[in-house]
Amino acid sequence: MEKVFDSKHFPEADALSAWKEITRDAVMPTDLRLVGTKTFRGSFATASLGPVQTSRMAYSKLRTIRTPRLIRVSDPECLQFALVRSGPHVIEQNRHRAPAQPSELLLFDSSRPFDGYADGEALLLQVPRQALPFRVHGLDRLIARPLPGNQGTGRLLAEFLTRTARDGYSRTTQDAARLGTVALDLAAAVLADHLDRVAEIPADSRQRALYLCIIAFVQRRLGDPALTPGEVAAAHHISLRSLHRLFQQHGTSIGSWIRSRRLEHCRQDLADPRERRTPIHAIAARWGFPRPGDFTRAFRAAYGTTPSDYRHRAHQADG
Repeated sequence: MEKVFDSKHFPEADALSAWKEITRDAVMPTDLRLVGTKTFRGSFATASLGPVQTSRMAYSKLRTIRTPRLIRVSDPECLQFALVRSGPHVIEQNRHRAPAQPSELLLFDSSRPFDGYADGEALLLQVPRQALPFRVHGLDRLIARPLPGNQGTGRLLAEFLTRTARDGYSRTTQDAARLGTVALDLAAAVLADHLDRVAEIPADSRQRALYLCIIAFVQRRLGDPALTPGEVAAAHHISLRSLHRLFQQHGTSIGSWIRSRRLEHCRQDLADPRERRTPIHAIAARWGFPRPGDFTRAFRAAYGTTPSDYRHRAHQADG
């Protein structure tokens, strides 16, 4: 993610006003006040992904106020999902006051006044209301309420924000648009889940969100050799036929996808200097291959060499 602001690059007297200017243009206009300090420290980076925008924000003891006057000045008409990474975060909006802990999500609305306090780091997803695949109503019960970011669709959204912030954004326009679609689908899925309105999401958006849910579920279970397509289907309340059809739309089968991810994790561990002394059979078992012979045959078929030869060449190249 490209860094667009760092308070280190400004005189102490100018850092807060510079932050106010950059966040006004990139997010929305707000009034800012320091809390218990005379020196502001913070950093801000942002990227546009198709219709949505993601930002990484770090700040020190800052109160952020959005008034009716500032809404009239400029309103992006966005819903904001803030994933708390560290430090205390509190927001008051719509007569609700929500303190959030790390790994929780806070939802707030650019079109309503709010008063917030933060000291730490958060990832922000801005979603234009008009970009959502269904008409959102009944939001009052979600606004300024902490939502779980460690389970269900909230976990998927949190993992997506964390991964994209970590990996950066030196991608093509097509990549950005694709990631924007993913973010939009996940945001819609979180809202629909908490509003009990999943059926209102268009079928294609539901299918994309379901695919992401299944991928995340399987990734967490790759080390279990007993994981079967039937178990995956049952965990997501769909038929085995529907599961196979979903993966066929992505040009593969559920079984082939699981095998390829397991093999790729094994390949990475075999090339990792930190795993040099780990027996090959232990690495294979770690990723769901309990029988060494089966693993060797699958690895050779995928990469054209045996696991031991691949490890030897990888470590030779590292010196």
